[in-house]
This record gives sequence, C-alpha cells and structure tokens, in this order.
Amino acid sequence: MSLKLLIGAAAGLAMAAAATGASAAEISGAGATFPYPIYAKWAAAYKGATGEGLNYQSIGSGGGIAQIKAKTVTFGASDMPLKPKDLDAAGLVMFPTVIGAEVMVYNVPGIPSNSLVLDGPTVADIYLGKISKWNDPAIRKLNPSVNLPDKTIVVVHRSDGSGTTFIFANYLSKVSKEWADKVGAATSVDWPVGIGAKGNEGVAGNVAQTSGAIGYVEYAYAMQNHLSYTKMRNHDGQVVSPSMESFHAAAAGADWDHADHFYMILTNQPGAKSWPIENPTFILMYKQPPDPAASAEALKFFKWAYEKGDQMAESLLYIPLPDTVVKKIEASWKQIQGSGM
Repeated sequence: MSLKLLIGAAAGLAMAAAATGASAAEISGAGATFPYPIYAKWAAAYKGATGEGLNYQSIGSGGGIAQIKAKTVTFGASDMPLKPKDLDAAGLVMFPTVIGAEVMVYNVPGIPSNSLVLDGPTVADIYLGKISKWNDPAIRKLNPSVNLPDKTIVVVHRSDGSGTTFIFANYLSKVSKEWADKVGAATSVDWPVGIGAKGNEGVAGNVAQTSGAIGYVEYAYAMQNHLSYTKMRNHDGQVVSPSMESFHAAAAGADWDHADHFYMILTNQPGAKSWPIENPTFILMYKQPPDPAASAEALKFFKWAYEKGDQMAESLLYIPLPDTVVKKIEASWKQIQGSGM
C-alpha cells in the first residue's frame, strides 16, 4: 500500500468517526510522523477486525507531546522518549510500540539508490554547512568509484517539532563534537543551513522534487516514495545498507531490562552489522486519564497490535518488540486508571 493510500485510509477513518459522532470511548491520538505508516496500517486492520476506529493525527512528536499534555487526545506519540522524571511530573506513562530506522535520502541524477556511502561526521558537516558540494573531498573519499557531480547540496530538514529530528540530531551529537557543541539534540534545533519541511512526508516530498537534495526520513517513507538512500559507515567502521538484518542488529543492543520507564536510545549502536540511526517510537498516556473508557479502548488497540501486528510492521520494515518486552509493557498498564489490566 502506498503512503498516499495509507494517508487516505487514515483520513477516511477519521472522517468516519466524525460522521458517526464521537463516542465516549473513541480512540484519538496525535504525534510522531515516524510511525504513521504502521499506525495507519494497524488502524485499517483493527477497524476491519473490531469495527472500532482510530483517529490519529500525524503532526510530529512535538505536537503529540503538546496535545497529550493539553488532554485533547487519548494518547500522544513521540519518537523522543521523555525522561522518567518528566513523565512522573506530568503523571504520564510511556511505552514503545515498534523500532524504526532513519535513512539519508538524496536526489542526485545518475547515482542509483544504495550506491552512495556516507558516515556520521560527513553527514554532520553537510548539515553544519561545512560541506556544500556533492563532489567534496570528504564524500569522494568515501566513494572513490562514484562519479560525483560538481553540484550544490540542498539540505532538507524538519520544520516542525520532530522526534525524527531528535533521533537524527542525537546520532550526529555522538559522532561529531562540533555538532554536539553547536547544535545538540532536541525535537527542534537551530539548523545552521537548509530548508525546512513539515513531517516525514514533507521531507520526503521535498527531496523527491529537488535536484541535489539530501534529507533524513523514516525508512518506510523512502521506500514508499521511491527515494534513493545511502549506505552508512557504522559505529564499528563497517559499511552497511538499510535492511531488516542491519535494523535487527542494532535493535539487539536494547537493554529493556534496565530501561527506566522504557526510556531507550539506540543510535550509533556497536556491532559490525548494526544500522546507526534507529530508535523505538513511544506512546504517552495519563495514569489518571480524563476519559478512562477511551484510554481502555486505546490499550485494547495496542494489545491487539502487539498480538496481531508484527507481520504488518515488518512489511513496512519496522522491528516488532520482543514478546518479553511486550509482557513488561502490558504489566505497566496497571498504572492506568480504568485500564482493566
């Protein structure tokens, strides 16, 4: 299913809910665009299986955090995990749904997808504005057999508060001291160069339309928009392609047994086969929800997704969570009033 069809399906679900009148237990969520393809796919399947709809607004992690704190949605969604002390202060619980990977996408005519190699320091220098041409010596050194053009690099980044940006900037902070010192990692950063676009959808569309562009998106958006993506030199110095194998290799480094409130960062994981830019994506809900019935319905949806949605997640190249982690997540729902867990 194309991303446009997924968007149409989710919009249809939202409109159906509006047309029939919002029930007391309608599931409403908002936030991260990073997991939107799988949430839309799960929602369509769940609607078919149960008749229950999900109204999810793909507005970015910053918007998701703001909306759950404003109590305008049943759950917020964020790719940036909130720190345990901030969750406790807000009366929120947090749990992961899937692990997703980010890729560097580009639009350089004549250079096929998965043939260009980049590494973290080079990407950081591109986004710092220090590398501005595709045939810069740093890129040539990584790609001695590629005919790189004397073409200006058009840097594309997110304009909205974005967990995808947090993951990307967190990775760059680990591989570039200059990036860490000058820019840092947050859902919104002060970009040294580039043009902004809203959502993973906007970055993907902008790169597709702009010759010379480079951007960062969740892998499903690269695949569904037929964008060229790079290989990456990883933590161990090995060149890896984005694939389920490299995503699983990085995900294997997650120590969920010691993850306080499920807080987890998986960027720049060691391992010869590990993909360097990936992280779980998270759901935020209130321990004392304003609408316990709606919260209970949301938890039913996520329980169903954990039980029935792994194959759908893998079809969009997300990594499902291990069963042991799912059991810990479902046990944590006892904190939510009216959960029935």
